[in-house]
Amino acid sequence: MSWLQSLAPIINNLPEVKSPIRAPSLKEKLLWTGAILLLFYILGQIYPLGVDASRLVRFERLEILLGSRTGTLITTGIGPIVLASIFLQLAVGSKLINIDLSQQENKKLFQGLQKLLAIGLSIIEGFIYAKSIVVSTDAATPALYAANMVLGFATPGQLAIAAQLALGSIMLLYMDEVTQKYGIGSGISLFIAAGVTQAVFIGAFSIASEGTAIAGLIPQAFIEVFGGNVATAFWAIVPILFTIGVFLVVVYAEGMRIELPLSYGGARGLGARYPIKFLYVSVIPVILATAVLLNIQVFGLFLFNAGMPIFGNYQNNQPVDGLAYFTTALPSPLLIVGGYPAYLAFISNPREILHIVTYGIALVSLCMVFGWFWIESTGASAANVAQQLEKTGLQIPGFRQDTRVTERILNRYIPVITVLGSLFVGLLAWFADITGALGTGTGILLTVGVLYRFYEDLAKQQVFELYPALKRVVQ
Repeated sequence: MSWLQSLAPIINNLPEVKSPIRAPSLKEKLLWTGAILLLFYILGQIYPLGVDASRLVRFERLEILLGSRTGTLITTGIGPIVLASIFLQLAVGSKLINIDLSQQENKKLFQGLQKLLAIGLSIIEGFIYAKSIVVSTDAATPALYAANMVLGFATPGQLAIAAQLALGSIMLLYMDEVTQKYGIGSGISLFIAAGVTQAVFIGAFSIASEGTAIAGLIPQAFIEVFGGNVATAFWAIVPILFTIGVFLVVVYAEGMRIELPLSYGGARGLGARYPIKFLYVSVIPVILATAVLLNIQVFGLFLFNAGMPIFGNYQNNQPVDGLAYFTTALPSPLLIVGGYPAYLAFISNPREILHIVTYGIALVSLCMVFGWFWIESTGASAANVAQQLEKTGLQIPGFRQDTRVTERILNRYIPVITVLGSLFVGLLAWFADITGALGTGTGILLTVGVLYRFYEDLAKQQVFELYPALKRVVQ
């Protein structure tokens, strides 16, 4: 804790979004949220000076996961913010950082440390992207080209691009803070949902032409129907049907829960319920699992370019064999000439069947491992929940008020729910990926969770607007 206190002068001098003097109205919160969302889309269209947009290496799944757009100012997306949060939560959960977050001063210090770490990671990731092949650092202007002299570890062009990428990520950090204080929900969730929604909308409705082909699935379907090819039109909208199906399944799963009855030991007749959701660890396992598999792909490409194809060989920056290939999601049907029928023919190949199976095993296995690891390291295990209930004076009716007894009862549910929930999100993400659902399986899972929480937050704000006194009682 002493080393954390030594950082207090730096943390206290970090720029901060000032809290509102008065609570914004619901209309004002919606306006702020909409403004931040618009700014996010604008940043995703601005390419830093020195980036050659025609030579970018795109990672669609990484962009969806991080709310980013490769090559633009938001290339790193929310990656630094999320990583900083995960690192510190795991450090606190594993007691590497021993801090009492129930105290307001310590909580503020912890939040400042998280912001400082996120800024540091923004700079580091900005440099990594500029230095790597993900962002082309060939100078796009004569001035940068003339300055593109090797400094040993980076060129002036790379440093200029890294600074711009870091600035874009830091802007997202403060946009998230604005959303939390003046808008609805969090900016991180908003950016993820915005990226997935954009991918789904473009895949379904885009009318941008590539040669003679219409990019959007629905325009394709209309053209085929007017041409008398009803069967072809049906195949064109199959990915959309799978997208809707996965979306509905996740919405239903979000509402599944087990509610344990609780009572107050010191007040007879008063009780409560402790909900254990089927998606107890939410979509955290599939996020971490997808991130690991994406890192295998990126690291494998780095090694291949260094002359060490340990994870497999690459063509056009895509793996074609080895571990990187067999743990990578299948290409989208939108990218295959011939549409969905050609995609079905492609995945019926014995090699691709093996690809589907190995990718599914890797994704689902990692989800289950990370699901278990997450509850043990973030205070969501049966032992931690039992201690939390004891502190609040709650107990399970019919059993004596003892932490060990409560933990034994919770162990009947939490471990099983954790494994089943992690297995479910892994299988659903895998199914969505292999069926070509728009936005990818991970993206759909994230978006449903974000929209569900946004709906709950919006409903709460509406109640507080109607009954201001209730807000004072609850908060």
